[in-house]
Amino acid sequence: MRELVDICVNFAGKDFRHDAAEVVARARAQGVTTWLITGSTLADSAGGVRLAETYPDTCYATVGIHPHHAKDWEDSYPDQLRTLADHPRVRALGEMGLDYNRNYSPPERQREVFEAQLALACELGLPVFLHDREAHDDFLPLVARYRDRLVGGVVHCFTGTDEELAAYLDLDLHIGITGWICDERRGLHLRELVRRIPTDRLMLETDAPYLLPRSIRPRPKSRRNEPAFLPWVLAAVASARDESPETVATHTTTTARRFYRLTD
Repeated sequence: MRELVDICVNFAGKDFRHDAAEVVARARAQGVTTWLITGSTLADSAGGVRLAETYPDTCYATVGIHPHHAKDWEDSYPDQLRTLADHPRVRALGEMGLDYNRNYSPPERQREVFEAQLALACELGLPVFLHDREAHDDFLPLVARYRDRLVGGVVHCFTGTDEELAAYLDLDLHIGITGWICDERRGLHLRELVRRIPTDRLMLETDAPYLLPRSIRPRPKSRRNEPAFLPWVLAAVASARDESPETVATHTTTTARRFYRLTD
């Protein structure tokens, strides 16, 4: 069976608390053998580390503060993130970045917290898991300022423009593609842009429990996304790139394993 890596699962949230073991089993049955549990708050980050300990054959973790929660940042956070990041199952810092779509946190505070986490990633030698939504003009200069000292970065859930994609690739960033590409209402442009992502820069993600692929038939009654549905993203990406699913699976898995140092 082909092997897949899901680089974004919000597994520490309430949506998976009642059936975590079953979610892991379903994913592995579909060849999704490895995934990264995404940290969005300190609590989620700590929870993700615990889950990575619970499911060491499947899960690793990232730790960080999502821009929605930048308003909660305190002076103690860098030290707490350092402690979490020292765990052997942690492979990146994030989810970090900027989100001006709803501004749950003030933009200025978002920028301060983003920059603090970029600096921390440089200090710790960890790659960064990046979020950019309607904030590209501020996001890109901040990343560029630190890029020479960052070991790597992946722009999560890319849904942007040709120009934005080119800018990310010029900074030698990786690109994560979600089930957004399966959405005939708003994801059609991705089917052209995904062809422009170099093979060694492309990774796949569900962003579960969000972004359930609209192409799934029959539709799950719960409408909850989970890692077992990553093959639907794979199929859409493979079709758009005019490649076989096996080829895309091999390349994206190799890329994710290299990026996150998933060798143990």
